[in-house]
Amino acid sequence: MKDDLKIFSGNSNIPLAQKICDAMDRPLSHLAISKFSNDNMHVQVQDNVRERDVFVIQSFTHPVSDHIMELLVTLDALRSASARRVTAVIPYFSYARSDKKDASRISIVGRLMADLLKTAGADRVLTMDLHAAAVHGFFSVPVDHLTASPLIMDYFRKNLDLDNVVAVATDAGGAKRVGHFATRLNVPMAIIDKRRVSDTEVKQGLVVGDVVGKDVIIYDDEISTGGTLLTTVDTLKEAGVGNIYVGATHPVLCGQAVENLGKSSVKEVVVTNTVDIPREKQIDMISCLSVAPILAEAIRRIHTGESVGELFPD
Repeated sequence: MKDDLKIFSGNSNIPLAQKICDAMDRPLSHLAISKFSNDNMHVQVQDNVRERDVFVIQSFTHPVSDHIMELLVTLDALRSASARRVTAVIPYFSYARSDKKDASRISIVGRLMADLLKTAGADRVLTMDLHAAAVHGFFSVPVDHLTASPLIMDYFRKNLDLDNVVAVATDAGGAKRVGHFATRLNVPMAIIDKRRVSDTEVKQGLVVGDVVGKDVIIYDDEISTGGTLLTTVDTLKEAGVGNIYVGATHPVLCGQAVENLGKSSVKEVVVTNTVDIPREKQIDMISCLSVAPILAEAIRRIHTGESVGELFPD
């Protein structure tokens, strides 16, 4: 009897892919990924995938364009190799930040990525904690949108006294996400009044909510440069909070983010491994949780035709 399920990985996050395979007690299938001398991408599928159900794991992380091309070329190679169904597993979908036309003569790149994935051969997409939920609607193939928030909430439940904790949204745009987080933790919520002055400058004002003398958890979908986060920390300190904790799904940690976090008054940063954190960025204040069991169970359910939504009951 043939093995009907195959799992492949691009180069963006091989440790996560291996953990997913370990959780499913199956091997990671083989791809040969290289570049020609003219910098063109070359991918060869090294396992038989004819009439198999195939999953390809690839986060859109640095170098983003290379990793996107790896995924697109791999999807096309799998389709050419007669895979029965191909699912693009994208733990971190960075172009979800480009979800609207908020300036003249620009592309809504989130929609473009959705079109490219389908054209390349993706029959469905599995992703986690999109920056903007509207991006889900850009796809014309089925999308399973997972969340790491229960994992992060469980960590805080076990490690904090929640009786004196307030969940904080860095701006009004994150209020719905943080509201759900606060409700599930059964803690109050506060919002920072944030105004974007330019593409690179953010101005924050008042804290909306009672935070004086409280420990706070700043919760967001990702930490990129950390600029908004650090400004939020300063605003909260001026408002008289106690300990400051941070929870986020995607530890992108661009530029000087880790160095700046290390110098800040943040007590702990809790993230997941949707993005592979390089060794030089693994400082003591960062606690990294594994989403491999969640993704592994979602892959199993997609393969067997079971409900994925039941993983996250309301």
